[in-house]
Amino acid sequence: MITNTANVLLIFLGLGIFIVLVGLFVLLTYNSLVQLRNKVKEAFSTMDVYLKKRYDLIPNLVDIVKGYAKHETDTLQEVTKMRMNAQKGDLDTAIDSEVKIGDALQSLLVVVEKYPDLKANTNFLDLQERLSKMEEEIAFSRRYYNGSVREYNNKCQMFPFNLIASLFGFKALPMYQVESEQERKAVDVKL
Repeated sequence: MITNTANVLLIFLGLGIFIVLVGLFVLLTYNSLVQLRNKVKEAFSTMDVYLKKRYDLIPNLVDIVKGYAKHETDTLQEVTKMRMNAQKGDLDTAIDSEVKIGDALQSLLVVVEKYPDLKANTNFLDLQERLSKMEEEIAFSRRYYNGSVREYNNKCQMFPFNLIASLFGFKALPMYQVESEQERKAVDVKL
């Protein structure tokens, strides 16, 4: 009789320990997923700050180019339109708009190549230098964002963490990718 009672107590004790361990695992996994999701939001926010700085430079660049290239209005309007669209929307929209604004800026720089006087203008050179530095900072922030997303997505997709992630609605987030064929091509340097 004592052995049956002792066995039942051991079973309940073992079951209790198992439930506590599972609960602890769920709690720790949930907290780590929240922490990683917040890291991704921080990374996107950092990238967004740099993109905003770049968007703020664009009107100045467009105004300088307008003075030299009055008949290139389509390109200038496209750059301005992309700038406006890039400042709206959610994560997916922002990433898509960012790719389009990069293409629009490339088009603007192609227009600039047609005007040697413009390329020598000190205001333009200063803006071009600032834009170049901004592009480096954006590239760094994209790498940080993608690293944060990779870490978060790995946690959401790897067993047994994926069970907790799906239970609490954690979903994989998009990476920032170069979608423009123009950006994938090798740069043609002419001296």
